[in-house]
Amino acid sequence: MDHKLIDHLFRHHSGKMVSVLIRIFGFKYLDIIEDAVQDTFIKASINWRTQQPEYPEAWLTQAAKNRVLDIFRKLKTEQKHLPNINLGTDTIALNELFLDTEIEDAQLRMIFTACHPKLDPRDRISFALKTVSGFSIKEISSALLTKEESIKKRLFRARKTIRKADLKFEIPQGKSLPQRLESVMEVLYLIFNEGFHSNQKDKLIRKELCGEALRLAQMLLKNIHTRTPEAYALCALMCFHSARLEAKINTENELLDLRTQDRSTWYFPLIKLGHVMMNKAVETNEFSCYHYEAAIASEHLRACTFNETNWEKIHYWYQCLNKLQPMPSHVLTMAVVCIQMQDFKMAKVYLDDIKQEDFEQRAYLYYGTMADYFTGTHNLKKAITYLNLALKTVHNTLERTYLEKKKTTFLKILKSTK
Repeated sequence: MDHKLIDHLFRHHSGKMVSVLIRIFGFKYLDIIEDAVQDTFIKASINWRTQQPEYPEAWLTQAAKNRVLDIFRKLKTEQKHLPNINLGTDTIALNELFLDTEIEDAQLRMIFTACHPKLDPRDRISFALKTVSGFSIKEISSALLTKEESIKKRLFRARKTIRKADLKFEIPQGKSLPQRLESVMEVLYLIFNEGFHSNQKDKLIRKELCGEALRLAQMLLKNIHTRTPEAYALCALMCFHSARLEAKINTENELLDLRTQDRSTWYFPLIKLGHVMMNKAVETNEFSCYHYEAAIASEHLRACTFNETNWEKIHYWYQCLNKLQPMPSHVLTMAVVCIQMQDFKMAKVYLDDIKQEDFEQRAYLYYGTMADYFTGTHNLKKAITYLNLALKTVHNTLERTYLEKKKTTFLKILKSTK
């Protein structure tokens, strides 16, 4: 049995199944639906021990349809309010709900419902990650840099609000669409980030999450009401970052930074697609945070070598981004950019403006940047002190190895200068 295949299919199809079943039964039965989908994958893991089906996705789709019938039987007391899907015409209608176009529509409805303004903003993101993309509580905790207990409470509150407010399973129209779309894009951005830079211990990149986020972002572009410049910019950003995924880790499973990445392994069809998206995105005079982040990613891709990187332009885009969306992570990255430009005075200004507490689970990034600052200002002892702090707080094995190699190099240099 291929456990990786089942994990992959669960990631890609659990959200689809939950969305379609919610469309049939409504949010009133969300708990039963999620249990049913979970059961379907447990059944798959058992049945596939002896023989894996020729078409796993089709098997799961059929299993989901069968679960619909199971749910109907389970809800006997509610039957008078539900259609009799054992009849021919209703069976046909049920099958149509599992067509690709209808699944996409159901997923869009699901994510827009999850991002309803009646839900607390933090609850919206957690709930959407759980229902649309099948994130576990632990993964949501990692993606949002929040404790698992807090995520459980958010999910509970979201379910309670959805039931109490009797929210409609629909894509909003008119004036309510822009705000909901903004929340939707934030969720997709978080899904992508968890894939591009995972906080898991043994895995830095999770390509399936990047692919899922990009698929959902492209889904927004297929709908005339959600096809906006911001959505195009978000899609462009994902394309630009995805193009570098293969270059982030070498054959020895070691993390490679931008300086050491083999740029010939960047996937240029995705870069080309990103530029097409970006051209659509800038058909406006108002730029979002996704516009600026895509511009930064594009600037890195333009450089044929690391030394040819236009750091001044990247610094400018980061200033624009931080003005629009002030965040400690943006200030930290501006410090990194200034270190690359050897403008240590400005880097210090940025570093003095933030502290390690701002980064919670990713505090090692702050310590690592401090180490780079002191390396650039020729204070290797201080640099090693901060590298030790980074090593105490880093969770990912690949990033730990990367930091340890850097520390070893610094110690050798320090020893040779004595």
